[in-house]
Amino acid sequence: MFKRVLICTDFSDSLQRLADFVPDLAKGGMTHIVFFHNVPLMTSREIPCVDEDRVSAAREVLSVAEAHLPEGTTVDIEIASGRAAENIVRAAKKYEPDIIISGMPTRSTLNEKLFGSTTMTLVEKVDVPILILRPQLVSTYRESELSQRCQHLFEYLLLPYDGSDSSKNLVDQIKTLMEADPGGALQTCVLTWVVDDGGRVAQNHPIDEARAKLDAVKAELDGLGTTIETEVRQGNPLDQVLKAGEVHDISAIAVSPGKGKGLLKLTVPSFTSAILRSSWHPVMHFPRPK
Repeated sequence: MFKRVLICTDFSDSLQRLADFVPDLAKGGMTHIVFFHNVPLMTSREIPCVDEDRVSAAREVLSVAEAHLPEGTTVDIEIASGRAAENIVRAAKKYEPDIIISGMPTRSTLNEKLFGSTTMTLVEKVDVPILILRPQLVSTYRESELSQRCQHLFEYLLLPYDGSDSSKNLVDQIKTLMEADPGGALQTCVLTWVVDDGGRVAQNHPIDEARAKLDAVKAELDGLGTTIETEVRQGNPLDQVLKAGEVHDISAIAVSPGKGKGLLKLTVPSFTSAILRSSWHPVMHFPRPK
């Protein structure tokens, strides 16, 4: 499904631990793995310059990834200096990954507005999916747990679906991946439609209509080597999608923004933005249509 991966770590997100699990990542279908770390420039007499000591130390931390490589798997280590988001975009252009893996703690929109987020900047700047892992969880996994997690990162996706353009775009991108790699890492997808019983969505999309539309999407995806499941829920969309993640044995929740801009603006409510900030499950963010 995703064979070329760019893993970005700032060493506070615990993703540097994945360097010890390259054989497990390979079992998950990855054949080319790039580990990226960014070192801030240091200022000497007000002239920015590369901190060579920190660059060397970072490379040493990640060098374990190059040991015991499985046959058919390659690893690159990229250490850059300067602005993290800009350098990750450059690395994405250089290595052409199928997916980027990044860390992001749960936080409020206000905190993010004040302090910024490299990952939330990336979702607006790159045109490949981003798998977002929670540092709070990755740091607590035992080695055996992290080994299993690395082997099954893309195995079971939950797709929130409501018939909107953004959800249709999400299904289209998933379908393209299935067609390109039938019988690959993606084994199961569950399409979850939440009927908001607090307003107009409940009136426009009753449960029977939602089920009928999900059945049509299921028929479109059936036969591509992945098991497709559907369910309809009632309640608050964000709450119900998060609860669905608890019920199903998912690897990640997949989301995609709509065509409009303003994903990060405080004045623009966004379901995708809320999932990115609040889900404890990994979130796979697919780019918006061009």
